[in-house]
Amino acid sequence: MRGIGKRIQKMREQAEFTQESLAEEVDISASYLSAIERGVKTPTLDTFVRILNAIGAEPNDVLAEVVPLERKEKRSQLEERIGALPLRKQKKVLRILEVIIEEVEK
Repeated sequence: MRGIGKRIQKMREQAEFTQESLAEEVDISASYLSAIERGVKTPTLDTFVRILNAIGAEPNDVLAEVVPLERKEKRSQLEERIGALPLRKQKKVLRILEVIIEEVEK
């Protein structure tokens, strides 16, 4: 979580927010925001989204260092390959993936 907190801090500073002004904007305490930025606390999804919206950041901007690039690249390649298929075949691939995921989740 420290990497996410550092990215939030960097993007907050780029957006020219102080901790106090951003905390006020997203309705949290400055000490809580400080703890998030230091990686001591993990924000709820709702708080995370409010922070990103306030500083004008995309989730990928903040999570890029946390999600391994290799997985993201592989996902992108698969999305591209599936997207290149005719719609009927896309639906077939997605149905197959849904069945696989259901089996793995059991």
